[in-house]
Amino acid sequence: MRCLLYIGLIIAGCNAQQKQERRFPDDFIFGTATASYQIEGGWNADGKGENIWDHMTHTKPHVIKDSSNGDMAADSYNNYERDVEMMRELGLDAYRFSLSWSRILPNGFSNHVNEAGVTFYDNYINEMIKYNITPMVTLYHWDLPQKLQDLGGFLNPLFPEWFEDYARVVFEKFGDRVKHWITFNEPREICYEGYGWSTKAPIVNATDIGTYYCAKYLVLAHANAYKAYVNDFKATQNGECGITISVNWFGPLTDSADDEYAAELKRQAEWEIYANPIFSEEGGFPKELSEIVAKKSLEQGYKKSRLPEFTDEEKKYIQGTSDFFGVNHYTGVYVSAEEYKSNHITPSLLSDIDVGTYTPPDWLASASSWLKLSPNSIYNSLTHLHNKYKNTKFYITENGWSSPPDSELVDDDRILYYRTALNSLLDAIEAGVDVKGYMAWSLMDNFEWMEGYTERFGLYHVNFDHPDRTRTPRKSAFVYKEILKTRVIDPNYEPDTLTMWIDEGH
Repeated sequence: MRCLLYIGLIIAGCNAQQKQERRFPDDFIFGTATASYQIEGGWNADGKGENIWDHMTHTKPHVIKDSSNGDMAADSYNNYERDVEMMRELGLDAYRFSLSWSRILPNGFSNHVNEAGVTFYDNYINEMIKYNITPMVTLYHWDLPQKLQDLGGFLNPLFPEWFEDYARVVFEKFGDRVKHWITFNEPREICYEGYGWSTKAPIVNATDIGTYYCAKYLVLAHANAYKAYVNDFKATQNGECGITISVNWFGPLTDSADDEYAAELKRQAEWEIYANPIFSEEGGFPKELSEIVAKKSLEQGYKKSRLPEFTDEEKKYIQGTSDFFGVNHYTGVYVSAEEYKSNHITPSLLSDIDVGTYTPPDWLASASSWLKLSPNSIYNSLTHLHNKYKNTKFYITENGWSSPPDSELVDDDRILYYRTALNSLLDAIEAGVDVKGYMAWSLMDNFEWMEGYTERFGLYHVNFDHPDRTRTPRKSAFVYKEILKTRVIDPNYEPDTLTMWIDEGH
């Protein structure tokens, strides 16, 4: 049996047969994922309002690596039937996508509902259901209506009310067909990158408090939407509602107590700050992070901690407000208490925790600077979450690999990544973690945020130079299709690359 050796990652032949025989359960949900701004286009079509990415890319195009925008993107607004056709070609059980808040509520507020936007999502959802593809809907994937940002966005204490009003409109319009709801996609990227730094819209860059106040109001907004669903919709609609958090693996560089503590601080700053209030038994923000921020805030002359506290009533209100934990996972790094540190702006979240990170140079690299193939990282992340938050159900709501824009349709590095990740996921399931599904990122190439179109994550290649935004399956699409069909990861499966595109009609 052939062994595969690639950049220090060895899938030994003796283990390949064992892994090949392992099988995902028949009721395990396989799908793909996308986000509204990244694929839809139609940025001002049929009454849609401006969102923060529209505003930023139009007024500050230089912040995008290639000065591009999502005005047209993959044009799913006009190509949704082709999108569903691709889902059918892959044999997907489910499709995770997000709604554009400003397409449904142009000004962000529920007093004016844009019926053309509702019709678009009705058609999209109905087309999926027509072919027995389960829609998994994210309410918010980073594209806040600009009118709400003008009022402070996530830093406004009224934000939880605004989000609940939006959620109620969505539940009423689509809840008869949608049974899987996600409130927010990746709070860290919303709060740290958008409000505490300048690497995502709306680039507020309030390094001292932006991350922390956003975190509090986001978690409260999530709880409001969840309570609204449970109290007023769940009995008749019979769905579930959760949240998706980016959980990459942060392990200690050494087995020293200092590095163990540094890794824990990194986890608290990256994702526990959002997960603990919802999933932990004690509630509220993580203890060690809270203590460090309070101490440093006083030393820096602040009258109180830059990390706002939850009241006891708020802690109780938020706890348990999720039917599942959505995990977006891509990679991992090692964390050190003393080594590999960078100079960070003070005050900021990163200067508060003051740890270093290290990525081995021999890990396979993608087109994204931050994304490397980290061995066993899904297993490490899921088993850690499983042990920390007892009796929690999980979905992998994103996992994927980027390639350069000029890459070929034969994408063996992406295939290696997916097989490695899915074997790590099977390890976690066999260890007792309750994982119900896996969504590959992404169904198709899209606008990759600050990187524009310089990075491609799609199972399907999109020709952004063609007016029809034609979609063509990569080799990884055929491999993923085989995994979904057989529920088995066959390391030796090789689609016929000479005929597979002809067979698919492309």
